[in-house]
Amino acid sequence: MTEPMRLSKRLIQITGCSRREAELYIEGGWVTVDGVVIEEPQYQVEAQAVCLSPDANTTAAGPITLVMNVPADLGKDATLALLTAANRWPQDTSGIRQLKRHLVQIKPCIPLQAGIEGMQVISQDWRIQNKAAEDQAKIEQEFVVDVEGSLDAAGLQLLNFGLTYEGKKLPPCKVSWQTETRLRFAVKNPQPGQIHYACERAGLRFTSVKRIRLGATPLSKMATGQWRYLTGPIIF
Repeated sequence: MTEPMRLSKRLIQITGCSRREAELYIEGGWVTVDGVVIEEPQYQVEAQAVCLSPDANTTAAGPITLVMNVPADLGKDATLALLTAANRWPQDTSGIRQLKRHLVQIKPCIPLQAGIEGMQVISQDWRIQNKAAEDQAKIEQEFVVDVEGSLDAAGLQLLNFGLTYEGKKLPPCKVSWQTETRLRFAVKNPQPGQIHYACERAGLRFTSVKRIRLGATPLSKMATGQWRYLTGPIIF
C-alpha cells in the first residue's frame, strides 16, 4: 500500500523540481490528480496519477479582476456562485485560466444599487478596490432605462439639467433616447433611487434599469449571469 504524501513532494519525485517550483506549479493550476486540477500543495495523494501540464510555468499570477452581468438584487454569495466555467463569456479573450483561488478575498467595486441589474466589477486587487472607493463620485456610470410614456424636448431638458432630488440640485447628466422605449443615462455618483425618481418627474413609467458601463470599462454583450476576466489597466 502506498503511503500518503503531500502533492508537492510527489511532484518533486516525478519532475525533479525544487519545493518552491512544485508549490508554484500546483498553486498555478498546472497539476492534476487523476485528471482533476488540484491547487493545494498539501493535498494528500497515494497511488493516484499525478501529471504536470506541458504548458506549466512558475510565474506567480497576480490578483484578478473580472466584470459580470449581475441580476438585480443578487447578494454577494449568490453572485460569486455564478462564477463557474459554464457561465464564463465565450468571447473572453484574456487567456486566464480559472482557478479556485480567484474567489478568495474578492470584492465588488461600486456595487449595484437596489433594483438595478447589469455591470459589476469584482476584484482581488486592493489597488483597484481602493481606487474605485476613492474615485466613486467622479466615475461616470452609464445606464439603459426601459420606460413607458412620451417625453418632449422640455422633459428631456429637465432630465439633463433641471432636477432636484431629496432637496438638492443634481449635477448635469447626459440623458438621451436610445430607442423609442429606452433612455440612456450617463451620470456621476448616482444617488439611490435617483434614476427611478427622474423618470417619474418627467412623466415616464419606469420598468427596468441596467448598468452597462463604469468609467471607460464596458459591460460588452454578455448575457445575464455571464462574466469575463479583465486584463490590462482597469480604467474607471
